[in-house]
Amino acid sequence: MAMKQLMIILVVCALSATRVASDVSHLVNHETHSPANPYVFSYQAGRAPGHVDRQHTEVSDGSGVIRGAFSYVDPKNQVRTVQYVADENGFHPQLSHKLEDSAAVKAAKRRHFDAYNRIAQEHASHTPGQASQAAAPHASAAVAHATQKHLSDFERIAAEHAAIGAQQEAQRLALAAQSEHGEVEDGQYHP
Repeated sequence: MAMKQLMIILVVCALSATRVASDVSHLVNHETHSPANPYVFSYQAGRAPGHVDRQHTEVSDGSGVIRGAFSYVDPKNQVRTVQYVADENGFHPQLSHKLEDSAAVKAAKRRHFDAYNRIAQEHASHTPGQASQAAAPHASAAVAHATQKHLSDFERIAAEHAAIGAQQEAQRLALAAQSEHGEVEDGQYHP
C-alpha cells in the first residue's frame, strides 16, 4: 500500500510540475508603450565637503522634449555651463563659454591651412581639366604592358561582338523578308 501512495504522490508531482512548466504566461514580456511620464531631477556634487563643483538639472514635460543644464569647474577654475534641449530632432547644446583651441589644435589648424593654401596655389597655375605633369603618375613597364594588352583584348572583343551583332541583324532581316512572303507563321520558320 505504501508503494501505491508513493506512486500516486509521484504522479501528482509530475502533473504539477508539467502544469507549472507549461504555464509561462507570466514570463512573456507584454510590452506596452505608454506615454512618457514627466519628471524633474537635480543633483549637486563636489570633491570636497561643502564645495560644489558640478551640478545637473533636467526636466521632461512628458511629450518627449527634455531640457536641462549642467555645470562644472574646469581645470582653470572657471565654471562652465551647458544648457541643452533634446527632442525628436536631436540634442541641441548651448555653451556658456567660447571654446578655445589648445596649442596642439592651433598648430594642427595652421598646418592644415598652410597645406590648403599651397595646394590651392598649385592648382591655380594649371589649366582647368589638365593634370600636372609632375604630379601625374608614371606607368611602370609592367603597367604599360598590361594596359596595352587590355586595350588590344578590348578591341578584339569589340570587333567580335560587332560581327556577331551584324550576323544576327542579317538573320533577322532575312527572317523578316521571308515572313512577308508567308513562309513564317507565329514567329516560327517553316521551310
